[in-house]
Amino acid sequence: MRRLFFAVDPPDAARRDLDRALGPLRDLPGAPRWGRPERWHLTLLFLGAVPEPLVLGLVATAAPAVAATPPIALRLAGGGRFGSLRRPQVAWAGLEGDVDPLVALAGRLAAVARTLGLPVEDRPFRPHLTLGRWRPGRPADGTLTDRLAGYRGPEWPVREIRLWESRLGAAPAYTVVASWPLGAKDPLHAESGPTP
Repeated sequence: MRRLFFAVDPPDAARRDLDRALGPLRDLPGAPRWGRPERWHLTLLFLGAVPEPLVLGLVATAAPAVAATPPIALRLAGGGRFGSLRRPQVAWAGLEGDVDPLVALAGRLAAVARTLGLPVEDRPFRPHLTLGRWRPGRPADGTLTDRLAGYRGPEWPVREIRLWESRLGAAPAYTVVASWPLGAKDPLHAESGPTP
């Protein structure tokens, strides 16, 4: 079984800009456990455990779903939380720009996964970038992300969608399984990464 997810990776400049904006919040009381900027992804679909025999089919059937996506541009903007103010769970940054085509792509990727018999959460896709998580039972300030309300990062063109594998452990590792350029003329074209 492989833990897989589809994602858009913000470019380094966008990550650095958001990381600077988070600087004043990082060490405040009640802050979440912040994620490392180099691991920030805009997850389009988390699949959890995918049986090895289905991985090649997933890569092949995702290609046309990605190719149907027009060129899009995004920017990280604003912030929020999942969970209540008193018991926040996830701190996130929002998105602006061509969000509707991104939502449509996430829907097509979910449909691809369902055709392969993979379980997909039955809830609307809410585009966001997870910044950190609050630990249960620890002091938490759910208002911290409100301070990102006026944040607007640099806009960037989305050039590709990636299928990542996540390996849990003391030091979680991420490996690119495949990637597809947006709007590829050859919808079967996918760049495969290492698949140990």
